[in-house]
Order: sequence, then C-alpha cells, then structure tokens
Amino acid sequence: MVQRIREYFRAVVAEAKKVSWPSWQQVAAFTALILMMIVALALYLGLVDTVMRAILSALLKR
Repeated sequence: MVQRIREYFRAVVAEAKKVSWPSWQQVAAFTALILMMIVALALYLGLVDTVMRAILSALLKR
C-alpha cells in the first residue's frame, strides 16, 4: 500500500515537471488584466444599479 502511494506521488511529480508553466512576467500581466476587468465590471454593475434604482424610484413615486 505504501509503495503504491509513493509511486502515485512520483508520477504526480513527473507530470508536474512536464507542464509548461508561465513566466512570472506572464502571470503578472494576466493578473493585472483580470484585476482591471474586475474593476471595470464592478463599475459597470454599480452604474446599472444606480440607473435601475433611479428608474424604479421614479416609477414607484407615481
């Protein structure tokens, strides 16, 4: 049983070495891109929420 577990983890390490990992520059660039997209989406949703609230307030006051 212990031998099978060792073989499994050796295979995991061998497969991890085959992976083409991104460079730190690529990781930083994609992280910045994702953060900018999150901020843009948050601003968009905030704007939509404000507009919808104004429309609903106007409709409910009638």
